[in-house]
Amino acid sequence: MIRTFLEGAIMQDIKILVIEDEEDIRDLIFLQLQLKNYSVFTAQNGKEASELIDNKEFDLFIIDRMLPDTNGIDICKSLRDSEKHQNTPIILLTALAETDNIVEGLDAGADDYITKPFDLEVLQARVRAQLRRLSSDTAPKGEVRFGELVIDEPKARVKVNGEEIKLTHTEFQILILLSSRPGTVHKRRDLIDSILGDDVHVTSRTIDTHIAGLRKKLGSESYLIETIRGIGYRFQDNEQ
Repeated sequence: MIRTFLEGAIMQDIKILVIEDEEDIRDLIFLQLQLKNYSVFTAQNGKEASELIDNKEFDLFIIDRMLPDTNGIDICKSLRDSEKHQNTPIILLTALAETDNIVEGLDAGADDYITKPFDLEVLQARVRAQLRRLSSDTAPKGEVRFGELVIDEPKARVKVNGEEIKLTHTEFQILILLSSRPGTVHKRRDLIDSILGDDVHVTSRTIDTHIAGLRKKLGSESYLIETIRGIGYRFQDNEQ
């Protein structure tokens, strides 16, 4: 589903489903997103969520991991198995901050996660990042800018502060993959499989070496690549 973005203003046809059983949190998210002119729908359990998902098409899901009649992991898997929402961004809310729990959510299909308690400004920023990614998935490829970083994928050129920098093939592929989905958490193993191939037998730390080299070359813009400890990396949305 293609949506229109004008100077960062998000049109009112963006539909977001919030699945959260805690009424106070659900209402707070609802009000905050409505203030930004999103069309927001809410569900307090899996049954209500299923009915809404069956009858509407959404642009983004915010799903609590722990629900009274199911769990967010199963909802993520169900969405990824459906043709209608297999590519729709998912942000998982979780009170379980352990790495294994976060990885389980990402494996189930979540694009990002936020641990409770959370700052509403952080939630807003993560929502914007996922919706911009959704828009860019169908946009024509060309120059894209993040702060002082300019990436021209068709010409395989990268500039920082107006100066072209030389990247290795692997560094360039990592940068393209990360920047194409700002705000999305990428596990180390997934980066290796996507860039080097799933038949390449290397340790997960191999990707850390490539990231270190890439960051060094990015200089002042190296902050754009955020380390998610114990999991992988996320490309910062410089508009957050």
